[in-house]
Amino acid sequence: MEKFDGKHPLHIKNPELQKSGEVSKSVEKHERLNKEKLPNDPTDRIEAHMDRLEKIFLNPDENVRKRNLELLKPAIYDEFVIKPEEVPEQAFILEQQIARRLGYGDVEITEEFKERKTEQIINDQKHSLDRWIDYLTSDDAMYPTWSKYFAFNSILKMGGLKKTEDEEGNEKAIFKKRKKDTVASFPPLNPRALALTISVLEKQLKRDGSEIKNESTKLNDEEFQKLTKSENFSKIYAQFLIELPEYSTEGSKEIRGEWVKYDKNSDPDKLVESLDGYPLEWCTANPDTAKSHLEGGDFYVYYSLDQDANPKIPRLAIRMENDNIKEVRGIAPDQNLDPYITPVLDKKMEEFGQQGEVYKKKSENMRKLTEIEDKLKENSETQLSTEELKFLYEIDSPIQGFGYKKDPRIEEILRQRNPTEDLPILFDCEPSQIATNKSEINENTKVYNGELYPNIFKELPKTIEKIYTNFPEKISEVYIKEIEIPSEPKTAEQYITDLEKDGHNVYDYAKDILSKANLEAGKGQKIKLIIPSNKSLGFPQGATRAESKQRAQELGIANETPSAITGPELRKQYTDQPNPSYILIDMDFIIDYYGNPRVFGVNRYGAGSGLDANSGRPSDRWRDYHRWSFSQ
Repeated sequence: MEKFDGKHPLHIKNPELQKSGEVSKSVEKHERLNKEKLPNDPTDRIEAHMDRLEKIFLNPDENVRKRNLELLKPAIYDEFVIKPEEVPEQAFILEQQIARRLGYGDVEITEEFKERKTEQIINDQKHSLDRWIDYLTSDDAMYPTWSKYFAFNSILKMGGLKKTEDEEGNEKAIFKKRKKDTVASFPPLNPRALALTISVLEKQLKRDGSEIKNESTKLNDEEFQKLTKSENFSKIYAQFLIELPEYSTEGSKEIRGEWVKYDKNSDPDKLVESLDGYPLEWCTANPDTAKSHLEGGDFYVYYSLDQDANPKIPRLAIRMENDNIKEVRGIAPDQNLDPYITPVLDKKMEEFGQQGEVYKKKSENMRKLTEIEDKLKENSETQLSTEELKFLYEIDSPIQGFGYKKDPRIEEILRQRNPTEDLPILFDCEPSQIATNKSEINENTKVYNGELYPNIFKELPKTIEKIYTNFPEKISEVYIKEIEIPSEPKTAEQYITDLEKDGHNVYDYAKDILSKANLEAGKGQKIKLIIPSNKSLGFPQGATRAESKQRAQELGIANETPSAITGPELRKQYTDQPNPSYILIDMDFIIDYYGNPRVFGVNRYGAGSGLDANSGRPSDRWRDYHRWSFSQ
């Protein structure tokens, strides 16, 4: 055994090791078998322990070695893997918080969920330990026994990998300290990073005064020498992990590669194996988690080319839940995308079509909402920007999350706000430019928020920008839209072609009544349309067409009956139609091919918009959020 500075390297790292129970037990066995007393020398005592471990874990007879490992692994698990009763409540709460941040609301933590999550945590820890045990006891790990012992004992104290970036954008990584209630798996095993770590530690422990060659590609000489002198396996290994050539700046610039799809309910082993050894923060790198993810849907991984031009380096992951994109993960800190891979993701999202666009919006919406929530939690008096308020009040579009219901955080945050104070910021005006009743309206009014009354739309000035009956309720807003009827009439076929070319759906009933409509009426005219919801007309439970029309006439906003051409022209010209909304045209109905009276409907839902045709009977009832387009 080569001594380092006259001492055993493990004694240098831990002077108390030679007195430990495990070493004393090995010494006793050595003396009993060899019928000789060992000198009371730390090196001899520790070496006796190394000899014993070699016979157990490194036995030259592979069958004996495998049998020994299978017998001893349960004892290792028992000592170092978390127990069910040690899994902290916070582990389950974290899952709840993640669901909340994705817009699923407050997910209930059931006993069944706890049991399933606990089993997953334990199995993932066992698997990650197996990787180290199997590698360090294999013929591939050609290191001195003491260094294997030191490496294994070091990883037993290491928790989850955490990546960060400093102010200059330099990536850092640390392993958190492992405690009894740590739920993270043991560190990923990367042979290259391990070899560099052991090499540096061997040179440092020799204490011969020579400066160790800087093996780092990111640290300068001074930083590297400071790192090696720490003799800290966890810190050194973490540094070499994030310096793997594949994930260096130059390596990350290589974005050629290929996507691999792992089918729903397929064997997770291939997926896990492909991620093994890389410094990823993806929980999918663990078998039980991977199995759970594949039970939910397909899983896509993008592998960029390695130094041998083989697509092996994990760079992107897309997890599906049935047919919906659940999450996208990258290799940067906090599983974000690295700076170079975005074009690859954008191209892949195009393959998903509308689903890709929906995911982008939902993901961005949840990021913004979480940002606002965290900001207000830190300081409830924080002033939100105009853009943040517009987002929160859903002025331009609804906030979409991954849950089936509206994200409860929106209502929770809005409940704490004062809409009267937010209105001037939202619409960039003075409080005096906001009217809440007839007497407050003046020539400078920009926003009206109050009950509608007869002739209000004649009294409102041209400066008016927004009309609500009960802000911030979205359905209380009254839309105003001016359209121009073309001087040159179009045929029904031309309208259908133009609308579909613009990306609108033209439904069969709409095509039918379009073919029967008078498309020359009102040509060259400008039409001002007032578009209230039934709720803003005073019908919180909805109303029939006749009731809505009567109320509109009382308010003086249904002075004329718009021609049928209003339908296709409103669809074509209303490019910024609020989302979601369904607008019925207050036109004379047209009989469809089944003999039913129909009027045009202009809709926008999510990423889709279209021209529809629905019932025009005066007695048919419509919900509170449905709107009629009246001509003033």
